[in-house]
Amino acid sequence: MLGKWGPNRAADPIVTRWKPGDKRKLQIVAIQRGDTGVWALPGGMVDAGEVVSVTVRREFAEEAGNMASDAERAAFNAAVDELFAHGEVVYRGYVDDPRNTDNAWMETVAMHFHCSPELGKMLALHAGDDAADVQWLEVGTPEYKKLYASHKMMIDMIDLDHCRA
Repeated sequence: MLGKWGPNRAADPIVTRWKPGDKRKLQIVAIQRGDTGVWALPGGMVDAGEVVSVTVRREFAEEAGNMASDAERAAFNAAVDELFAHGEVVYRGYVDDPRNTDNAWMETVAMHFHCSPELGKMLALHAGDDAADVQWLEVGTPEYKKLYASHKMMIDMIDLDHCRA
């Protein structure tokens, strides 16, 4: 159920890397939703007065960066700060979300952040908040084809040539 009538604004970070050892296979950071068990992007709702660039970073850290120690958290935050310094909006608009009704619906901004090989290795992932699990998910796998809501469509909009640069 959505939180209010009309548009409910969300932000979805699409974090990618080339599979280590195979630059032909793209991977994304995906979380397994705690409520449905379906794999999804680690996004969430934009808080009142919050800008989207802050939301994508906050949601990514909450759902994929549940570090046990202060040292792990500091390393994760440093990697995320570097990664989220440059992003590209790949989609903005209505989302085909199962929670939508005639009176309340999801609208999102999806931003793409691509990891260098070095940064991709440094980015340790640990599920937190409402995520049951988190992983680097290979694009094209059965799990990828069943991503939550419009997430697959948004990822498919990424300019792969931009990732190869």
